[in-house]
Amino acid sequence: MKRIWDISPPVDEHSAVFPGDTAYSQRAQFVLDANCPVNVNAITLSPHTGAHADAPLHYANGGATAGQLGLEAYLGPCRVIHALDAGPLVRPEHLAHALDGLPQRVLVRTARLASQSWDTFSALAHETLVLLAARGVLLVGIDTPSVDPPSSQDLPSHHVLLAHELRVLENLVLDEIAEGDYELIALPLKLMRADASPVRAVLRDL
Repeated sequence: MKRIWDISPPVDEHSAVFPGDTAYSQRAQFVLDANCPVNVNAITLSPHTGAHADAPLHYANGGATAGQLGLEAYLGPCRVIHALDAGPLVRPEHLAHALDGLPQRVLVRTARLASQSWDTFSALAHETLVLLAARGVLLVGIDTPSVDPPSSQDLPSHHVLLAHELRVLENLVLDEIAEGDYELIALPLKLMRADASPVRAVLRDL
């Protein structure tokens, strides 16, 4: 049996979100007791909670929603590349050691321990995304809350995603994942009006 690595953080009331975004909350709608046969909860959360896939609508009015995205980019061979201690931006030279024979999906590990903090984290330089797109990459993932720095207002890396039709996964947990090639499975929900979707991201042995 192929080994499976769960690369998704827990989703609950402790999940960090961008300042001002909707925090996770949950309440009981039905409670299992003598008068009711089931438990049913109502949950409220931002679609950017936990591991998630941004849709083009997130950074372009009129862009595709999460439910309109094709699934091909989110399923298939991928490469995990370590760019530890890269600083605020992961630049092309931080990935250069692992670009030969690149599959169509790349996940970048930047942190030694996963963090959902919005204070400081490594983002992807826009030229890094341009390089990956030129090499035929369809999807890029990262173990931080965003491919752009937390203070960014013009979101250059998100707009490279848009220009090159790259798909993106954010807030992955890659702490225990060695560099190398895997199978990625991280399908977004068919949310027809949403600008992003939570995913349950996993890796398997090829």
